[in-house]
Amino acid sequence: MRPRGLIVAAPRSGSGKTTLTLGLMRALCRRGLTVAGLKCGPDYIDPAFHAAATGRQSYNLDSWAMPAPMMQTLAMQVSESADLVICEGLMGLFDGVPSAAGRSGATADIAGAFGWPVLLLLDVSGQSQTAGALALGCAQFDPRVQIGGVVLNRVGSDRHRNLASAAIAQAGLPVLGVLPRSTDIVLPERHLGLVQAGETDGLEAMLEKLADFIEAHVDLDAVLAIASASPCDLQAGSVPFAPPGQRIAIARDAAFSFLYPHILAAWRAAGAELYFFAPLADEAPPECCDVCWLPGGYPELHAGRLAQAENFLAGTRRFAATRPVHGECGGYMILGRGLIDAGGERHAMLGLLDLVTSFATRRLTLGYREARLVGACVLGAAGARYRGHEFHYATIAEPGEDASFAEVIDAYGSPAKFSGSRRGRVTGSFFHVIAPA
Repeated sequence: MRPRGLIVAAPRSGSGKTTLTLGLMRALCRRGLTVAGLKCGPDYIDPAFHAAATGRQSYNLDSWAMPAPMMQTLAMQVSESADLVICEGLMGLFDGVPSAAGRSGATADIAGAFGWPVLLLLDVSGQSQTAGALALGCAQFDPRVQIGGVVLNRVGSDRHRNLASAAIAQAGLPVLGVLPRSTDIVLPERHLGLVQAGETDGLEAMLEKLADFIEAHVDLDAVLAIASASPCDLQAGSVPFAPPGQRIAIARDAAFSFLYPHILAAWRAAGAELYFFAPLADEAPPECCDVCWLPGGYPELHAGRLAQAENFLAGTRRFAATRPVHGECGGYMILGRGLIDAGGERHAMLGLLDLVTSFATRRLTLGYREARLVGACVLGAAGARYRGHEFHYATIAEPGEDASFAEVIDAYGSPAKFSGSRRGRVTGSFFHVIAPA
């Protein structure tokens, strides 16, 4: 299988990749094309927007966390029966971590692995002809990467457009679109990125507005013309992620939503049954389940409601008395004795682990991690290794006396350290798992 696709990328974050990606997806869907989405790197928000724009599930591709066969399988699953795959990059095109060739986590790794051309988005605010040098540098920096065309963003005037476009042409690259500065095209954000798709008011109308904007300022036929089939024949396989139980209770609402779609799909493919429940609606884990999974999300924004959700609290404690419960990031915070919100108020949580976390004392923690399990738990046997990441502002106010969940290392060679907590059947950490190491 050789799916036809392209990659939307930029030299830096904040250039407007998601705006261009979503607008292209919806505009091309309106033409009658079946469009599939992918996201480079460990972003758990953008794939939900892709799904809303296209009506199809989107997956992450992460060259640092995932082995090549796993990425091929996910790309195959997403692109089945699709006319076009649009893969949204992360950060800058070449931004990654020190690693073996092709395993840096950079968008360029995905371009190299799948052979899809890059639609390069340049934010040209504050510059004009220099845009040509940026485009030329991106085109020549890595021989694996083919720049198929350029879209200019935040263009202020006709003269600005003409100067920047001429410089891009001098670099030997076609300009396929010019997006003017606009205060009307803004995606709502919060401290971990975009407001989630399920919480975005008027999402459908917003997607239509994005499609109108892109259709008016981008040559869609030219974009379709640069998309190409992957030169490598993707091979079918399985995603190596064993489910933690046969019947899995999974928290899912505005406070708990950060669980990668490829993990849920792998669990289902292995025969697991997934039961979703909403702590904010005071729902407890279903009693029929074997294991409870509390994903990351935004519990710090809902700490007061969660502290008053008596059925959820009592039901989860009752569940944990006989069955495993695991929490990732936000789920880890809820498992502790307390959560201090941004205003400094402390709220009692489940008390299944001994820590207290704080959103009043904030510090950004971000980066790839490889975790080795200290003891057997829902993720596997002691010594099992997983790759994933951390991304949170919350801190640990009181670490408590629990044993550690895992020993972790980052991607930069820092000394290993113990992380997370475990007490009986209950485990948790700020670590988001992506794939077995």
